[in-house]
Amino acid sequence: MLNVIVNPKVHKMKKLVAEVDRRFKERGATCRFFYSSKRGDARKYAHSLTAAGQTELVVIGGDGTVNEVLSGMVDPSAVTLGIIPAGTGNDFASVAGIPLGAKAVDVILDGEAQPTDYIECGTRRSLNIAGTGMDVEILRRCENMKYGGRKGKYFRSLLATLFRYRGSRLRVTVDGETKEFHAMIAAVCNGKRLGGGIPLCPVAEVDDGLMELVVVDCPKRGKLLPALIKLMRGKLLEEPITHHMSCRAASVTSPDGKIYVQYDGEILEEESLNAYLVSGRLRIWRR
Repeated sequence: MLNVIVNPKVHKMKKLVAEVDRRFKERGATCRFFYSSKRGDARKYAHSLTAAGQTELVVIGGDGTVNEVLSGMVDPSAVTLGIIPAGTGNDFASVAGIPLGAKAVDVILDGEAQPTDYIECGTRRSLNIAGTGMDVEILRRCENMKYGGRKGKYFRSLLATLFRYRGSRLRVTVDGETKEFHAMIAAVCNGKRLGGGIPLCPVAEVDDGLMELVVVDCPKRGKLLPALIKLMRGKLLEEPITHHMSCRAASVTSPDGKIYVQYDGEILEEESLNAYLVSGRLRIWRR
């Protein structure tokens, strides 16, 4: 039995669900649908389903909905996950070779589920990227905007943050060694990209047993835009302001108090970001 958890707020979702249902039925697959009505519902569905012994979950939505489902699982190692990308960014699906929309049904029914890493963060899990810094400030501004489409809001939020962001004081601990940074971004990466295609860490792999820690020093205001251009081009890892290492665990805190952390685009206020990689325990239908 495939348990399909749907984010109905996605544009044209009704049409997509009908197409997905039709394709599953034509292939003889049995499925049932669960619709979230507010943030947190997908997580609750995933928890109740896996607690009841259901082991095959499918998500129709974007990275945030996938994150909720992963975070809600009682034991990810007992679950096989299918993703039908239908969000704004779909960053993990793009890296994992999962096609958009109903075409992903064929990956679920014809492919074999592959062992996949994920990041355990205590309060949440992350399949793609978790972190804090300028990208979180952009997302927070975007969420608070009342008018305009998603892309328009994101662009206006980017411009506002570009002129106002001053960096964050962060303490980063890896392998027992702690360093302090005045950072633009600090993130742990299982996937390569965030924000709908921004290649933060092109060298990351979703099944290599390691996560990539990326910390970017906050440049002076006049050099912030060039740094962002480097980020958009996937060249930021080559810059001297970037500190990068592969690891299995890392911790990020601030001497100034709590920090806002994004987990695959889902934002929470936290005391710290404590992350460690869980290697190959989750099985995902992907290419």
